[in-house]
Amino acid sequence: MKEPASPFSCSYSPDLPELLTQLNCTIAVSTYQAGKLIFISAVDNEQLVQLPRTFNRVMAVGIDGNRLALATRDEIVVLAHEPGLAPGYPKQPDTYDTLYVPRASYYCGAVDIHGLSWGKEGLWAVNTSFSCLSLINDTYSFIPKWTPSFISQLASEDRCHLNGIATTQGTPVYVTALGTGNERESWRKTLPGGGILMDVKNGEIIIKELPMPHSPRLYDGKLYMLLSATGEIVTVEPEKGRYEVINRIDGFIRGMSKCGDYLFIGFSRLRKNASTFKDLPIAEKAKHSGFSILHMPTGSFVSHLRYLASVDEIYDIQVLPGLRRPGILNTEDDTHRRALTTPESTFWGGPVKSGHNGDRNTD
Repeated sequence: MKEPASPFSCSYSPDLPELLTQLNCTIAVSTYQAGKLIFISAVDNEQLVQLPRTFNRVMAVGIDGNRLALATRDEIVVLAHEPGLAPGYPKQPDTYDTLYVPRASYYCGAVDIHGLSWGKEGLWAVNTSFSCLSLINDTYSFIPKWTPSFISQLASEDRCHLNGIATTQGTPVYVTALGTGNERESWRKTLPGGGILMDVKNGEIIIKELPMPHSPRLYDGKLYMLLSATGEIVTVEPEKGRYEVINRIDGFIRGMSKCGDYLFIGFSRLRKNASTFKDLPIAEKAKHSGFSILHMPTGSFVSHLRYLASVDEIYDIQVLPGLRRPGILNTEDDTHRRALTTPESTFWGGPVKSGHNGDRNTD
């Protein structure tokens, strides 16, 4: 009888550890199905190590310098990493090169945030429930800043399934949505081909009838986007209203990040009993979850990681540049209360009673 796979076990290309070492980075993936943020780092040129941490229905991830923002079920958690804390980490001293610790929580409520991006005005959020782009701060649940022209009013009805944001120099430029309806969840009526790409500044629809667009990104002045229903990675010419397919993945693709000449793209397996996804063009082929790495100059895939257990879907993926093996603390365990920082120094405070729901490291 075949033994079940151990939690979070995975397979990966033999060259993946060496590539992460060369790029000097760690990969962060979020999965709301498993309720985890997972750091994937290279131990050496042959081995990877994973560090999963529990967060409640974690989805979007936003990176800005040493800050990392996580959209969870009804709040946004902001963590910051501090190398000075790592050597004295009580549970595993001298293991990590830095340590992410919780620094703030914004209680935005259950507004189903699908995207996060730090900008000049603060933290931008793709507020899917209210069909708008919002700013998140400590004054309100959220501050509505931009709404598609076809949305008549703010309402918690997920009218168009606004789901992605591309920014440049801290300013939103493009968004993606799965429909153009103005009624509760009307986007479901036009699946899978009713998606759109919009220009934020002028409010115009650049391309319509897209197969579930997600994760628009501006890299080196070029716009990239994922077409989840077909598994296609595309580049877009906004001024001409057209796109070109770079390559395809046999999976529901969502979440994209860049490091050097490489794109890291998340893919998910689809549940056959899921009404939203079962009839998608990619449904029969979407049998795995993980991420693939695309070499941008050639458009070819060079490496991948696939989960064998615990993770059925990937929501977001971000590269943590310059971090070979970061650690992370959540609020499920009281250790984070001892991690103290000032502009000049770091400290580990006195003993705090350990919680009963803390994660165990899997590394």
